[in-house]
Amino acid sequence: MHEEKMKSTTTFALILLLWSLAPALAESDYVTGVQKWRAEEEADLKKPNGWLTLSGLFWLKEGTNTVGAGPEFDVHLTDHFKQGKFGEINLHDGKASLKVDQGVEAKADGKPVSTIALVSDAKGKPTEIRTGSQLFYLIQREDRYGIRVKDNESKSRTEFKGQNWYPINESYRVPAHLAAWPEPQELLVPNVLGGHFKMKSPGLLKFTLDGKELSLQPVLEDDGSLFLIFRDQTNDTETYSAGRFLYADKPVNGVAMLDFNKAENPPCAFTPYATCPLPPAGNDLPVAIPAGEKRYDH
Repeated sequence: MHEEKMKSTTTFALILLLWSLAPALAESDYVTGVQKWRAEEEADLKKPNGWLTLSGLFWLKEGTNTVGAGPEFDVHLTDHFKQGKFGEINLHDGKASLKVDQGVEAKADGKPVSTIALVSDAKGKPTEIRTGSQLFYLIQREDRYGIRVKDNESKSRTEFKGQNWYPINESYRVPAHLAAWPEPQELLVPNVLGGHFKMKSPGLLKFTLDGKELSLQPVLEDDGSLFLIFRDQTNDTETYSAGRFLYADKPVNGVAMLDFNKAENPPCAFTPYATCPLPPAGNDLPVAIPAGEKRYDH
């Protein structure tokens, strides 16, 4: 009997110990999950042909645009291209074609090319032209066409110092109720070019943070998940001045989880050659959210 009583007491003590440790263990799992997500984000940023490799953005004029390494060309490749002139891009009525100079090595889809029509990113995956450590492709922004250049040997990538984050604080993970409209509405989202992107918004996300009632207007991703572009009071001092991005899973029963520990800088925080969206009207929060990514120390 004495032995059974001892076992019972030990079991009860173990249960109490596990119960007392449960919150800490759950928090530890949460912190580990966010740390893993942050590591994956940095790996994605540093990958070949990622945002850190952006080396130029050049808007095309109607007619002939020269391509090469040097300021005398309309589209500048980096100094890693050693042959001077690369070729010419002809733009006519929204259609662009490339002619590569003789003796220049250029590939598309792994195959050598001398002339090729360039499909823009507006139609899905653009035509990528590769030469050495760099590539370029056609982008369309409203009625403008440009060439975006990437170089895997760019200093932005080779000298990258790493992202800068606030400590993880689970209190900045909050449920948000989606006050949905009957149908998604078109939202004009401003961008760094001075224009607008047309996106679809499902409604308003309403949530409470530090006892304050707040709201943000998300836009829809193709899979039904939500994308938020927002500012808060930290943007003037500690976080990227133009705002930050936050993604949330598709709402379940009208509720989406907003985890500001995963608020991240837009590509424009790392390169001047991105064409980032800016926070739409109403997405400038009147509170500080010291969570997620801080400014990048170039």
